[in-house]
Amino acid sequence: MLNTLETLFNLARQRKNTPVEGSYTTKLLNDKLLSKEKVLEEINELIEAVEKNTNKIHEAADVFYHLTMYLEANEIKIEDVMEELNKRKK
Repeated sequence: MLNTLETLFNLARQRKNTPVEGSYTTKLLNDKLLSKEKVLEEINELIEAVEKNTNKIHEAADVFYHLTMYLEANEIKIEDVMEELNKRKK
């Protein structure tokens, strides 16, 4: 499970450092407005899927993917996010 997330974050960093022409990932990383819009869209689609009990897994995966690209595009490191979550443990 964690390997899949690590692979996703590595892909984001790789595409940011070495863009691939025509890649959707590269497009999201280079267009912060598009990335923001997609995160908002995908979160709304997930909420709707949960409420209707349809496509929840698909929509949740879309949220993870688009949020990952948004974080990377905006120089927010997953390591820093994980450290913050770790600080919140009680």
